[in-house]
Amino acid sequence: MKKALIIGSGIGGLATPVRLAVKGYAVEVFEASDHPGGKLSEKNLGGFRFDTGPSLFTLPALVDELFLLAGKDPAQHFSYTRIPESCRYFWEDGFRLAAGSQPEDFAAACAKTFSVPAEDILRYFAECKSMYDLTEGVFLERSLHRAKNYLRKDVLRGVMNAWRLHLFRTMHQVHRKRMKSPHLVQLFDRFATYNGSDPYQAPGILSMIPHLEHNLGTFFPKGGMIDIPNVIYKLALELGVKFHFNAPVETIITQNKKASGIRVNGKEITGDVVISNMDVVPTYRRLLPNEKAPEKSLQQERSSSALIFYWGISRQFPELGLHNIFFSADYEKEFRMLFKENSVTDDPTVYIHISSKYCKTDAPDGKENWFILVNVPGNNGQDWDALIPQIRANTIAKLSRMLNTDVASLIEQEDRWEPRTIERDTFSYQGSLYGSASNNRYAAFLRHPNFSRRIPNLYFCGGSVHPGGGIPLCLRSAKIAADLILEDQSL
Repeated sequence: MKKALIIGSGIGGLATPVRLAVKGYAVEVFEASDHPGGKLSEKNLGGFRFDTGPSLFTLPALVDELFLLAGKDPAQHFSYTRIPESCRYFWEDGFRLAAGSQPEDFAAACAKTFSVPAEDILRYFAECKSMYDLTEGVFLERSLHRAKNYLRKDVLRGVMNAWRLHLFRTMHQVHRKRMKSPHLVQLFDRFATYNGSDPYQAPGILSMIPHLEHNLGTFFPKGGMIDIPNVIYKLALELGVKFHFNAPVETIITQNKKASGIRVNGKEITGDVVISNMDVVPTYRRLLPNEKAPEKSLQQERSSSALIFYWGISRQFPELGLHNIFFSADYEKEFRMLFKENSVTDDPTVYIHISSKYCKTDAPDGKENWFILVNVPGNNGQDWDALIPQIRANTIAKLSRMLNTDVASLIEQEDRWEPRTIERDTFSYQGSLYGSASNNRYAAFLRHPNFSRRIPNLYFCGGSVHPGGGIPLCLRSAKIAADLILEDQSL
């Protein structure tokens, strides 16, 4: 029986062992913290429960697939519901939009609110779907870094239709051309933040992202986002995967120029393959200090980070939904400061996730749990002790103004997570949420592959490598890494 050693138990580090275990591998996972899930954990504050990290759930079939591989009925182990509303949007000029998740509902709301033809919105969603269908097999389901994959029919089809993918326009340019309303341009530009990028620089191909949320749907797990790592972890245990917590890996051991094991707490553990779910930068810098690193990949521009506040709010807001966006009045300035000036505007866009809208036990009766996220740059030595209070004050002022309520007086419980502590807690280089940014048309090809070109038997999964960050892409990275392992080890 071949043995796989996995470093880290984020979403990719949970799904990969499931895929290998069902193929007969003995799998051990080594996690530095005391729980699985990586950034997706939970926090309890005085009767309020919060999911700490990712808050949007799309493509639940990727989780269901893990149960199907194990011969189990997903519905017996993982429960979720499709939500009828994708997000509620708020602008400083008073416009508000409750965006239905179904394309027809969203288009009708846009037509009513912004006096635009609903057909234009539906035509755009159809275009998003077309781009997704053309690229899913090319970019998302297999390695971009194995030459033979480019001979597949779906890849050739994607190449032949490259002109339809907006590779030479930015997301903002695509949306400005497609949308007659500046409010809708801003709304669709914000999808760049789904992988921590800048819509004024990111290639137009990323304008396919709304397809996931509107054509395929937005979902909510029965027990909150924490259900996702919990159910995959339980499945892995049932398949015989062994987890070691509070077990930070010190070194990846190489022998005869191949990965042969790891060192944990001074003890060497051997394996046939090693898979790192740790951010690719510290994987090389910390665990492979004597190996030549792929500097071109490691030095790619990093994605944005986040300043997250967890607020227990003493009343309920019927005008808010599960997902809420309060837009900046100057979006271009916000992204310029994030990616060019490594700072944060005085008028940031604010995201609020309120899981108690669907999971009532997440907050005491009559109250709400607000997960507040403001996009901020990665940790590059900024004076966060000065910036954080300033961002907090600006966030409270913005929400108080736009909700016509003194928000500060309603905060019963509070905690926060910021770039320095995200980096400390999850080993995400600079606290970036998605690894490298996608701020140029070559970003997908420059992202680190799911295997090492120099060190056989060393593989990678998770948000810092191909195909990218976020729950769906991390699950896909697990599939790509596992498929590569099974293919290579059978040769």
